[in-house]
Amino acid sequence: MTTTLPPIEIPKVQTCIPPSLDATRWDVVEPFFRELAGRRVDDRPAFEQWLLDRSELEAACSQSRADLYIAMTCDTESKAIGDAYTAYLENVAPRLEEISFELDRKFVDLAARIPLPEDRFGVLLRSKKVAVDLFRPENVPIAVELGKLGLEHSKIVGAQTVQYEGQERTLVQMAVYQMRPERAVREETWTLTTRRRLQDRAALDDIYDRMIALRDQTARNAGSPTYVEFAFKEKRRFDYTPHDCSVFADAVERHVVPIMRRADERRRRALAVDTLRPWDLAVDPKGRPGLAPFHGGRELFEKSVNVMHALDERLGTLLRLMGPDAPSGDAVDPARGFVTDNLDLDSRKGKRPGGYMYVRDRSRRPFIFMNSAGVHRDAMTMVHEAGHAFHSMLAGPEWLLDYRESPIEFAEVASMSMEHLTMAHWGGAGAGNGSVSAPRFYHNPEDLRRAQREHLEDSLFILAWIATIDSFQHWIYRRPTHTRAQRDDFWIELDQRFGHAVSWAGFEDARRCLWQRLGHLFSHPFYYIEYGIAQLGALQLWLRAKTEGEKPVIDAYIHALRLGGSKPLPDLFAAAGIRLDFGDATVAAVAHAVEHELERLAD
Repeated sequence: MTTTLPPIEIPKVQTCIPPSLDATRWDVVEPFFRELAGRRVDDRPAFEQWLLDRSELEAACSQSRADLYIAMTCDTESKAIGDAYTAYLENVAPRLEEISFELDRKFVDLAARIPLPEDRFGVLLRSKKVAVDLFRPENVPIAVELGKLGLEHSKIVGAQTVQYEGQERTLVQMAVYQMRPERAVREETWTLTTRRRLQDRAALDDIYDRMIALRDQTARNAGSPTYVEFAFKEKRRFDYTPHDCSVFADAVERHVVPIMRRADERRRRALAVDTLRPWDLAVDPKGRPGLAPFHGGRELFEKSVNVMHALDERLGTLLRLMGPDAPSGDAVDPARGFVTDNLDLDSRKGKRPGGYMYVRDRSRRPFIFMNSAGVHRDAMTMVHEAGHAFHSMLAGPEWLLDYRESPIEFAEVASMSMEHLTMAHWGGAGAGNGSVSAPRFYHNPEDLRRAQREHLEDSLFILAWIATIDSFQHWIYRRPTHTRAQRDDFWIELDQRFGHAVSWAGFEDARRCLWQRLGHLFSHPFYYIEYGIAQLGALQLWLRAKTEGEKPVIDAYIHALRLGGSKPLPDLFAAAGIRLDFGDATVAAVAHAVEHELERLAD
């Protein structure tokens, strides 16, 4: 295994696909798809050339969609941008899905006639067989409708703002007040934002009801009894089952929830309150002000680069490539915060909440989107999305588009590992360029220990939230005709099983629709157990780094990320030196190790 990182270069390939192709227009790309569908392929070289040409064409289409999506999430108020994305969903996406099925079917037929090496193409063939098996033409317009509903959801949540202290603020920006030591301020601001969310409760319920019905119809059209079975096939979950998810939830209830609730009780005593309330969970129990690791998106980026350099020079160099000093000549737009061709980091009105990394597949250039407000969680979002960006860049030399993406369960290992492995380097400042220091997130050692402790708590306790969301979705899609009241009732059951030990007195309605805050439920159904699987994998890497040192762990990390999605999921975990396991033994071992570290970091 090499320990150096050679320059990452995009391979120059011989392809019939023009380097500059407007793939937002069906009339432009259709001839290329038709040529591929009708091309005669008689031997392995011709077969591999057909695969290459298809990869390049689909990468161009993927990049066009990425550009439209990025623009829409960065500015949900622009009618022109929203209309362009909607037009793509209506006029291009359905045709792409139909022609992709034709090409998938052709690929499966060709592979039966012209065998390809199993070790190189086995993962691809397995995936394409499932795609052929699941495709139904009648599901194409349903996918369009789901995309439009997703856009409607983004517009609603993107418009959620409140007036506070004479200013209009996004709900993300209001999060900083939950760290204020004054309990009255926390209650006031929590109540203000909660009431604003409740204004959209019925609208979001309506969108979700329609999404559930459409997804259930999609599954039944494809011959699946419920959307649960369909989703497991669609997401290529070859290596675990719905029962494994239930085992995970039971393990979290047994080993994680007790630790979390013991922490809640310590918090209650430290705050000297009779009962914890929802606005008591983010504040520092000792009354210290909220951690402020940076001010503004530019500083967030610069400090993140410094932290990555401290962890490993190779990773720091990769992240620096995304900044305004990159050879692409990107510039910062002061009116919108820290915005470059690869980054949009600051929160503002009209911007969709949340964060993501989206790779533009033809150019292999990643884009990081987030809504930073200067809090510690934002720093974690930045290093998390940087991990995704590293994954896309390290897998970039792969010529086969399907293999430049990995299963989500491992893609999240790439990102979550950066949260854990950088933890030892969040504090202080190292040597910068020349005599310039390179500040990181925390100069004060007390703040560093506090940040590390809060992060480890979040990393462990998030498993309870993941078990909640995953169990919620299994229940929902096995009972697609449930009522809104039944849905909310079951949510309360789950919150009693996995939630924090807080009182919701006076805010019972807010508790019943707390699930609406998670955008994944609307835009990425069943995309959540992956976080739990990946978190356990990332924590395994963190434990390895503590016992073996960082260098061999980062070497294995880089080696595994270079594989992209070319190997089965268990093999990707093994390449990183960890195990694909989220059962009782692994959950118990990780929970015990984190609890021990929390005791070491105790104030």
